[in-house]
Amino acid sequence: MTARRGWALAAIALATWAHVGSPDTYFEGAAGPYPLRVTVRDPGVVPGLAAISVRVLAPISVARVTVLPVYWDPRSAPPQPDLATRVPGDSTLFSAALWLMRPGAYSVRVSVEGPLGPGVVLVPVAAVATRRRELGPPLAALLAALGVLLLAGAITLVGAAVRESTLAPGAAPDHPQTRRARRAMALSALVFALLLFGARGWWNVVDTAYRRTLYRAPHASAAVRREGGATLVRLAIDDTAGTGTPGQGTPLIPDHGHLMHLFLIEDATLGAFAHLHPLTRDSVTFEARLPPLPPGRYRVYADVVFESGFAQTLSATADVRSPTATWRPSDSDDAWTAEQPATDSGRAMVTGSLRDGSTMTWERGASPLVAGRDAPLRFVVRARDGRAATLEPYLGMAGHLVLSRSDGAVFVHLHPAGTISLASQRAFLLREPGDTLAGTLGRRLAEQVAHAPHVSPVGPGGVVSFPYAFPQPGRYRLWVEVKRGGRILTGVFDAEVRPPAS
Repeated sequence: MTARRGWALAAIALATWAHVGSPDTYFEGAAGPYPLRVTVRDPGVVPGLAAISVRVLAPISVARVTVLPVYWDPRSAPPQPDLATRVPGDSTLFSAALWLMRPGAYSVRVSVEGPLGPGVVLVPVAAVATRRRELGPPLAALLAALGVLLLAGAITLVGAAVRESTLAPGAAPDHPQTRRARRAMALSALVFALLLFGARGWWNVVDTAYRRTLYRAPHASAAVRREGGATLVRLAIDDTAGTGTPGQGTPLIPDHGHLMHLFLIEDATLGAFAHLHPLTRDSVTFEARLPPLPPGRYRVYADVVFESGFAQTLSATADVRSPTATWRPSDSDDAWTAEQPATDSGRAMVTGSLRDGSTMTWERGASPLVAGRDAPLRFVVRARDGRAATLEPYLGMAGHLVLSRSDGAVFVHLHPAGTISLASQRAFLLREPGDTLAGTLGRRLAEQVAHAPHVSPVGPGGVVSFPYAFPQPGRYRLWVEVKRGGRILTGVFDAEVRPPAS
């Protein structure tokens, strides 16, 4: 079992970028006066066609919605925007398809025109090639049959041209002409066979080159060690290059005030969780004091954002041998929990306890959770007396949600704005044509964050919600982090996600 888990984690590391096993982008926010939910379906190949849906979340009659993919490199000129068409039967939903032509970071510029004036919002999207599109057997058989028919027709045309092109109308070919035609057909068959052999060789070369450009995240390793009476977890980026993403090697920029968000999840039972913010030892090594987690093997995930706007999740594993006696966090935003989850009993509302005596209720509705369908991730925090709690911003947001499938095939870090990185969004907003030297944009971003850190408004009534759709069926665990009374509180929930109906 342990070996299978190790191989599964290794495979995940090869196929992940902004999140593990969850390639689509979900965003909820405002384009000027228009509240929107935007979903970008990842094509998995580059060049590839990404499906985009834009839903207006208010009873406003929107006249026009356009979408435009903007590549991260300021030297590249964006194309003309595409018009999103209204989905028949749903006046609030618009859809479009965009070509993502190069690997790397994009921002999809969503423009809305309506009675309240124009509105624009940028949605960061990572475009990477993670797979080859396989040719299905039925289509392969059809194309092979058509190819044989075309080849036979071409050989027949060569024979007819040699045999009859010089004859008078109505004259029959003699035996020498027939023999010449047969020789010409045999020679043309040989020429066509050589051309097909050369085309096959050319295609194999192209396919091999494409395989080399498939996305591979930089390799990272994690270890737990003792130093000066403290237990530290260290994550080192062993291979800074990776493949398949131009701009991936640009400097890191802070997201929510930190260069890295480090998550530890106990592997066997998902019984312990930590969200840490390590300090940099050098440009590729990060360390944080380890909280008193129970012994065991842990999955380690590290969220980072590059100056290009490319958001990435690195993955590794680490062994915790003995719990820390005392813990002094490396950062005041560090948090951990080993609380038991509130189980998925199929009820419309599931309530769990928080450390300060308050409660967190997942208002999940009566319908089952289904892969690929928008999930009701709405949580309400109540004080001991049952009243709605007053929440404080945690890392500039009303809350954070981390979820993982039991086997580690899916790991996602969500915000109320969705799966996007706010640092990526800010990088595209501040990018200028002269930002061609690595570090220029990063310094300007750091100055802006220092003077005006991002703080999203906290909703009333102790409510925090997250736009998302579970990508795969299976058993999941959710950790919902909020802040109240200066304390970081974590609600833990289990969920069973069903496969979509056939």
